[in-house]
Amino acid sequence: MENNYFDRCDGELEIISSKSGKNIIRDNTFFESRGTLTMRHGNDTLVEGNVFFGNGVDHTGGIRVINAGQTVRNNYMEGLTGTRFGGALVVMNGVPNSPINRYHQVRDAIIANNSLIDSDNIQLAAGSDEERSAVPVNSRFANNLIHSSKEHDVFTVYDDVSGIEFTGNLLTYGNPPDFTDGIRYEPVRLERAENGLQYPVSGLQTGVSRDLKVTKKDETGVSWFPKIEPVIPFGSGKIHQVKPEEGALFEVIREAGAGDTIVLSPGDYVITKFLKLNKPLTFKGEGDVNLTFERSAMFEILDGGGLQLINLDISGEDSPDHVGNSVVRTSPYSMLENYRLEIINSDFSNLDINRSFNVISAARGTFADSILIRNSTFEDVSGAIVRLDREDDDYGIYSAEYLTIVDSGFDNVGGDIVDYYRGGRDESTFGPHFRLENSTLVNVGHDERNETGSSLYLHGVQVTNIANNTFDNIRPFLINHTVGEPKTRIENNTFVNTQAPRVFELNSGFESTAVIVNNVGLQ
Repeated sequence: MENNYFDRCDGELEIISSKSGKNIIRDNTFFESRGTLTMRHGNDTLVEGNVFFGNGVDHTGGIRVINAGQTVRNNYMEGLTGTRFGGALVVMNGVPNSPINRYHQVRDAIIANNSLIDSDNIQLAAGSDEERSAVPVNSRFANNLIHSSKEHDVFTVYDDVSGIEFTGNLLTYGNPPDFTDGIRYEPVRLERAENGLQYPVSGLQTGVSRDLKVTKKDETGVSWFPKIEPVIPFGSGKIHQVKPEEGALFEVIREAGAGDTIVLSPGDYVITKFLKLNKPLTFKGEGDVNLTFERSAMFEILDGGGLQLINLDISGEDSPDHVGNSVVRTSPYSMLENYRLEIINSDFSNLDINRSFNVISAARGTFADSILIRNSTFEDVSGAIVRLDREDDDYGIYSAEYLTIVDSGFDNVGGDIVDYYRGGRDESTFGPHFRLENSTLVNVGHDERNETGSSLYLHGVQVTNIANNTFDNIRPFLINHTVGEPKTRIENNTFVNTQAPRVFELNSGFESTAVIVNNVGLQ
């Protein structure tokens, strides 16, 4: 596998045995791709001349070494943030006499002349436990350059690494690790060369070669296939002005292109039909813009669609008397493409004509890369603000990767602020991720038909940060930790007439790993 470009890919790229017994992975570029290039189920693989640009994106990884006879040389890894098995460089522990589907011991590995620049984690003897007890042996880690612009200990050692010989490696910051004398410290300044990679100004030969070629996207694939960016930014296209006239909004949606912005002039807009979106569009209010809708939903995001709402006042006062209305919903059918949804500087009210009136509802088989709510208010909502609970088959599938709520207010919400579900025990996903900061919740979760009995329901969410909020007379949080190493932090919040969050470890049998600190008024 040579001269390929992997653009924002998710998950591991696993290398297995070829008929010749030797794989060559050479001169590929991995751009903001999450997961690792993993040598598994095969020996004698050569991984050479590959470039990994993480750019600080969550979970971006590099190379993971398993099995025998693997050579990892002259590879460049910059800005990778991945942890554990998804780190910048990972050398695994194996299983003694391993079956084919588990982890064979690392033997005779050569890891040499690689550059790791501002990458967070080098994991050695990773996965060490009662089963994976076979440590790396007869291996060499030589002439690698490890640089960071911040003080950070990149090495994590989980077991005996005496079977790895360390020689000629250079660490340009901090103190060298204490498990070997084969990594020396020397302060070195780096500069970016014409090929886009960073090298020591002093001319040291440690790390990748100076003639390493970076494979670019436009150099790959057939010439007739367009190399377009996978994500079209909101607001990147044309601007369309619309007035509150009958049929005007539907017409401008039909004419708009992907990334365009529809600016709504001041006035009252009554939406009589579903606004179906098969392209990413921004709806931005100019002045006092009020929208009501006469169907069970205002916006429906279809395959290829995306939605950004800015400076709008949306009311459910004209909505039908139906159970389960929504302001925004996804297609009821499975979608091939991920979508994005942003609500900014907008106000929602009177979403209570019947029970379970939700602001955002995601159907099974749909997936959001991100959902953002910022500087917005929600008042008198009978259902949930964000409902992401339809992937309930417990196969490790979930409805959104990132859900972020900041600087917002919620008053008199009958259901949960968020109902977020990721079931199953598969550890191979990175998310979901949830963040709630600098917001105020008052009278939330008290509807008698609220099945969770909570104000915030998180099941299987991997990363949760709840900070600097005020919670007044709300039902308690209910957080279920399921698989992996979930990280939950609840800190610096004020609780008024509200019970403490409830966190359960459903499968590990251990005490709660949640960090709940520096909060005021917990009952």
